Amino acid sequence: MGALSHIRVLDLSRVLAGPWCAQNLADLGADVIKVERPGAGDDTRHWGPPFAKDANGADTKESAYFICINRNKRSITVDISKPDGQEIIRQLTKDSDVVIENYKVGDLAKYGLDYESLKKVKKDLIYCSITGFGQNGPYAQRPGYDFIVQGMGGFMSVTGEADDVPGASPQKAGVAIADIFTGMYASTAILAAVIHRDRTGDGQYIDMALLDTQIAVMANVSSAYLCSDQVPQRWGNASPIIVPYQTFPTADGWMIVGVGNDGQFKHFVTAGGQAHLANHPDYCTNPLRVEHRKVLVPLLEVMTRKKTKAEWIALLEAVSVPCGPINNFKEVFENEQVLARGVQIDVPHPTAGTMRLVASPMRLSETPVEVRLAPPTLGQHTDEILRERLQLDEAGIAALHAKGIV
Repeated sequence: MGALSHIRVLDLSRVLAGPWCAQNLADLGADVIKVERPGAGDDTRHWGPPFAKDANGADTKESAYFICINRNKRSITVDISKPDGQEIIRQLTKDSDVVIENYKVGDLAKYGLDYESLKKVKKDLIYCSITGFGQNGPYAQRPGYDFIVQGMGGFMSVTGEADDVPGASPQKAGVAIADIFTGMYASTAILAAVIHRDRTGDGQYIDMALLDTQIAVMANVSSAYLCSDQVPQRWGNASPIIVPYQTFPTADGWMIVGVGNDGQFKHFVTAGGQAHLANHPDYCTNPLRVEHRKVLVPLLEVMTRKKTKAEWIALLEAVSVPCGPINNFKEVFENEQVLARGVQIDVPHPTAGTMRLVASPMRLSETPVEVRLAPPTLGQHTDEILRERLQLDEAGIAALHAKGIV
């Protein structure tokens, strides 16, 4: 029994932030019903290749993007533009605890599926809206895209090589971090709302915005600006306040070295046969190394190129200097620690046969996360949910199919 096995979630969201939030709740045991458009479904179902392959190596219709954010959910198709479809959503809301949606501000009101409407059928409803810019303010009506929010929220201004590096430019993250973090914050907010409801009997409305989240997760960078009024700059893979704390080339690839104190610096350069650098008057303390980084770092790069990545990591781990490789994803999933932790899991799937997924990182001793369901095919559970939650008979279900409602 998962920690949230008593919670029912109606997931009206699409693409990434909302589905990521709902998947977190599903992993913790919640019964999550994913509502999708008949015939098309979530946009991410079509975002490929790559697609999962079946037992014969042929592509299925299950995109890698959709797969990563929709496990442990049941899929129902409902046309919410039609009154009968809207009524299905209202009936599902009656015995749900949480509704999650990421429509544009005001869009669901015209269908009678906004918070004010649905709380009339479920007075203690917890309703979470996820948008690009929130429910108020001059940008509220704008569509929210992760890439744009990474730029607007300051992330790209501090990501990428420094301005004095040839070809330098602002860079986005390799994954949609504004979406992912908004989904994580939304999960936390929903859990807090569930606890509040259990204590008081009151539901509530949750307003999540990608831009708010992006600024919040800038953490010490945002704080540095607010404390100093100095605009943070791009430093590439280097740290503005610690040297050396960056990537270094080796004889066969790249590694990360994170020297956090003067003792670690001494061990680093000694391992590379350059012990004299530890006592050099320009490099013996971190403030001095920061001041003279433009001279020091090229010297260290000459040193690191003389050994392989594996040789360096073995040497530095032996003297407790923080370091690590930059793995591609083949190396990630072959890593001994990753294998020991069971990060990759295999689950049965109706079209792919066996589907490889990334396990949830949440490890709970008493209520462990369990993958109960593979990411669903489009509308896989429609009839099941209509029978179970709306108590419809076969004739009633057939009528909804015939009218194109589901």
